[in-house]
Amino acid sequence: MSIIFKQEGHVTYGDNNKGRILGRGSIGDKSILLIHDVLYVEGLKHNLLSISQLCDKGYQVIFKTKSCEICIPNSKEVMLIGKRINNVYLLDISSPCSIGCLLSKHAESWLWHKRIAHIHMNYLNKLISKDLVIWLPKLKFEKDHLCEACQKGKQVKNFFKIKNVVSSLKPLELLHMDLFGPSRTMSLDDNYYVLVIVEDFSRYTWTLFLESKSDAFSAFKKLVRRLQNTKNSSIGSIRSDLGGEFQNGKFNKFREKMGILHNFSAPRTPQQNGVVERKNKSLEELAKTMLSESFLPKYFWADAVSTSCYVMNRVLIRPILKKTPYELFNGRMPNICHLRVFGCNCFCSE
Repeated sequence: MSIIFKQEGHVTYGDNNKGRILGRGSIGDKSILLIHDVLYVEGLKHNLLSISQLCDKGYQVIFKTKSCEICIPNSKEVMLIGKRINNVYLLDISSPCSIGCLLSKHAESWLWHKRIAHIHMNYLNKLISKDLVIWLPKLKFEKDHLCEACQKGKQVKNFFKIKNVVSSLKPLELLHMDLFGPSRTMSLDDNYYVLVIVEDFSRYTWTLFLESKSDAFSAFKKLVRRLQNTKNSSIGSIRSDLGGEFQNGKFNKFREKMGILHNFSAPRTPQQNGVVERKNKSLEELAKTMLSESFLPKYFWADAVSTSCYVMNRVLIRPILKKTPYELFNGRMPNICHLRVFGCNCFCSE
């Protein structure tokens, strides 16, 4: 939203209280619908749209039981569709109302931004310039407006400088591990925790969902056996914090049997296990962003985390090696033609 700050009086609410007008601007998307002369009111926590002002600007508003439509009267073209949630009609001005066969390049670039779990536009441009994935269209991804879901799901913070060397020489030489949780909301599969494992060479990531911390050993054991069978290679060492889920008799016995070294980070020093700590943060941010945009219930958090991990393995670029984790780990480029926006409507044909 572009705003020109200028005090222009007050707005009176239904309870006869008043809010001071701090400015006036425009909201929306030029390629879809741009609404002008929108008031920026102090203390107003929700965006409210005046039906009378829409009608004054030449739009036709049609209300139905479960939705409302904003149309252009002469052409009857539907510009926006609002969904009814309880007693309020909710509009998403940043998205087109209908499913079209033809999209502008601008709309298509933001569609792929949503499909690829809201990854930063610069990463998408890098993927295209280096031709690292299959099926991603040759578009110029520009962040010409703020993505509201990204603003809610991501926060800026200071970070440590990236190392200019690759610590390992081949896949499965070193695994970084960490457990985050518990979630306040139980997932659909009755889980509260996530065991995140990052392969050091490729930065390929696995997310294992657990009902309790005590399940970490069995989940790790299954993954180790599967990796050693599929890759025909043994795991050299693992790195984790001093959590009880990693430092116990069962874990130590299995590790010694498989010949796996275990490196622990120092107490209260998460920076020493920074690879997986940063991965945790990225997974959480992308999951929150997709849940915020899709308006799905919170118990879909595990599905959002799993989707974030799946997408990041295929589109992030490994520093120095300049390839995606999927290509480094599997030896072939990823194909992303099947990706869709998280939480979008799907239809099956008989």
